[in-house]
Amino acid sequence: MTIPVLGLGTFRLQGQHVIDSVSMGLELGYRHIDTAQIYGNEAEVGQALAHSGVPRNEVFVTTKVWTEHLGRDQLIPSLKQSLDKLRLDQLDLALIHWPSPDDAIAVAEYMETLAEAKSQGLARQIGVSNFTIRHLEQAIAVVGAEEIATQQIELHPFLQNRQVAAFCREHGLHLTAYMPLAYGKVMQEPVLQRIAARHGATPAQIALAWLLQQGCSVIPSSTQRANLAANLQAQALSLSEEEQREIATLERGERLANPEFAPRWD
Repeated sequence: MTIPVLGLGTFRLQGQHVIDSVSMGLELGYRHIDTAQIYGNEAEVGQALAHSGVPRNEVFVTTKVWTEHLGRDQLIPSLKQSLDKLRLDQLDLALIHWPSPDDAIAVAEYMETLAEAKSQGLARQIGVSNFTIRHLEQAIAVVGAEEIATQQIELHPFLQNRQVAAFCREHGLHLTAYMPLAYGKVMQEPVLQRIAARHGATPAQIALAWLLQQGCSVIPSSTQRANLAANLQAQALSLSEEEQREIATLERGERLANPEFAPRWD
């Protein structure tokens, strides 16, 4: 199964909130659920998946390996724990969540181990997240670009990450956009509001459609059924070249995910 273009993110969702969000999402037709070890919600995501009644082979499940588990001896055991929590025999996609802080562990070490996890059947596909061009080059040198199913990065109208996006496209690496709605900030953007009015849509739907038209997968999150349904409908929108150019002018380097351990961004 290829990565569905529109998935459901679960960052910052805990307890019953994440159970309800995933359950509603699956009812509405979402077939890609994205979680991570550090989110602390894999067990709840697993519960929602198990009780959904949706056949396992119809749902694409992604989790991400946390930085503390990147060592050669820790990565595979951590993925087995994730599988237990998610109540799954195999992940559809396992990602390295962030490069090792200060490159304390070499990219080669954890990419080799992630590839080993795939060969053991723990994940059907592997990939990376929050990698700089330098880290991507090192990952490609180890496993090959064809083995990297996606690079998941923050992408929205206010952070277009053009250098990294261009590198990924040049090397045939698929992009997955997280925080595609910039924590809802897209709703207040006049340019997006004007384009939305023309389409009878919401600014959030326009932001998602813009990313989808660039060939990205998107993983917005919501706990509201109406918003979950509206996000799905973004797939039906088609923006003109002029509208896409208007959105391109909104780039302002507004990075929302920038923890202390983040790499030096391109």
